[in-house]
Amino acid sequence: MRRLFTIVFCLIAGATQAAGVSTDPKQAPAGAYTLDQRHAMVIFAIPHFGITDYYGRFEKVSGTLTFNPTAPEKSAVDVTIDMASANVMNSALVTELAAPNVFDTRDFPQATFKSITVTRTGPNTGKMSGELTLRGVTKPVTFDVTFNGGLMSPMGGDGYNLGFHATTVIKRSDFGLTAMGWTNFVGDEVKLTIEALFVQQKA
Repeated sequence: MRRLFTIVFCLIAGATQAAGVSTDPKQAPAGAYTLDQRHAMVIFAIPHFGITDYYGRFEKVSGTLTFNPTAPEKSAVDVTIDMASANVMNSALVTELAAPNVFDTRDFPQATFKSITVTRTGPNTGKMSGELTLRGVTKPVTFDVTFNGGLMSPMGGDGYNLGFHATTVIKRSDFGLTAMGWTNFVGDEVKLTIEALFVQQKA
C-alpha cells in the first residue's frame, strides 16, 4: 500500500507541476538566468557505417541566458562545454576522444557558443544563430529552438525555470575533426541536440 500511495502521489504531483507550465514567453520574468548543470544535456549523433547513428554526450555544460519575454528575439545565450566531459558507451573511445587527433582537450579544453541573432518562427519556436568555437575553430551555426515552457521552481525555490530544446547539424570537417583513424567509417555531419533548463537569478 505504501508503494501504491507513493506512485499515486508522484502522478498527482507531476500532473500539478505540468498544469503550472506556461508556453507563453510573456509569462516568464525578464532578466538573467543560469543554466542548471544538473538538468542540461548536449547530445551528439554521428552516422556509423552509414547504417546507424552513434550517440554520445557532454556531461559538463555551463551557460547564461538573458531573457526578454516581450521580445524573445532580443534574448541572448552564452554556453560553454567542457570537452573532457565527452562520454560514450566505450571507455577506450572516451580516452581517444580526448586525444590530440580528436578533441585535443589539453590544448582546447572548452567549446563555446555565443548567440548573435534570434528569429521567431512560431509562438514558441525560433532560430538562434551564433558562433560555435570548437577545437580553436569558430564557425557560424544556427539552432532550431523550441521553448518548452516555464514555471515557478517546483522544488521549493522562488525562482522561475525556463526549458528549451535545440537542434542543429554541423560538419566535423569544418572544425578539423578528420585525423582520427576511423574518420572514413563515420559521416561528416554531426547532429547536436540540447536540452537546457535555465534558472532565474535573483538580484
